[in-house]
Amino acid sequence: MSSRMLPVPDGLDGMRVDAGLAKLLGLSRTVVAELAVAGDVLLDGRPAGKSDRLVAGSLLEVSLPEPDAPVDVVAEPVEGMTILHEDDDIVVVDKPVGVAVHPSPGWTGPTVVGGLAAAGLRISTSGAAERQGVVHRLDAGTTGVMVVAKSEYAYSVLKRAFKERTVSKGYHALVQGHPDPTRGTIDAPIDRHPRHDYKFAVVSGGRPSVTHYEVTEAFRAASLVDIRLETGRTHQIRVHFSAMRHPCVGDLTYGADPVLARKLGLSRQWLHARKLGFAHPSDGRWVEFTSEYPADLAKALEVLRAES
Repeated sequence: MSSRMLPVPDGLDGMRVDAGLAKLLGLSRTVVAELAVAGDVLLDGRPAGKSDRLVAGSLLEVSLPEPDAPVDVVAEPVEGMTILHEDDDIVVVDKPVGVAVHPSPGWTGPTVVGGLAAAGLRISTSGAAERQGVVHRLDAGTTGVMVVAKSEYAYSVLKRAFKERTVSKGYHALVQGHPDPTRGTIDAPIDRHPRHDYKFAVVSGGRPSVTHYEVTEAFRAASLVDIRLETGRTHQIRVHFSAMRHPCVGDLTYGADPVLARKLGLSRQWLHARKLGFAHPSDGRWVEFTSEYPADLAKALEVLRAES
């Protein structure tokens, strides 16, 4: 661990510890929150919680972990990953289940970045070494369409588009029960789960998170929902529907019924990135890409339709 001491500048007076310190040190709010929970953030010598307020002129002392060694990108073909579109600026892929977007500590499975490298595709060198070209992510257990930047210019344009929410992100999810109303918006802040750091939760003071949804087909025990994301938080759809007591079918991490999951042959959450639309970095024209349901998700729907 290394320690840094610094006074709170006037511009951060009254700001939450996690937000202010993230700004000050260039870290993510999640990382700062974890440091605060671990007691590694002191304000005038006293441990500071992530939601405590900063006071101008106070002395901050932060114990920072040593940076992790970079994770190597292993070029290996990814079975089932298809390229939907490729040009000089972007490559759009249909990501299969069980594939992470990029390498990370502890992940030993295949990655999108590794699969593209194995296919001989050159992607942008912007971003951390193991995340080069990556402008957004899907969970390893979530399938569907995603874009990776090939040129440096495309990387900066797409990063800005995702940040400014000008990208159209459409998902389909099979959720337990029947959401009421059948069409609506979930506007609830998300942050790390207060007790289980491997998952997220709706938390007061978390990051603003907005999910628009509409039920398109209803079954006895579940509903097929068309979703448009306004924001793009980690596990956002899974967290929001779990908070509504309508978790994604098969999503045992967020409270799904294991009996229903087994009945439908699901070993992961029924969640699919169906459509992705954005202004093409090269000329600004609107492009849109669609991914069909993979076999396990399609089969689960067949079972439900057969009994309805």
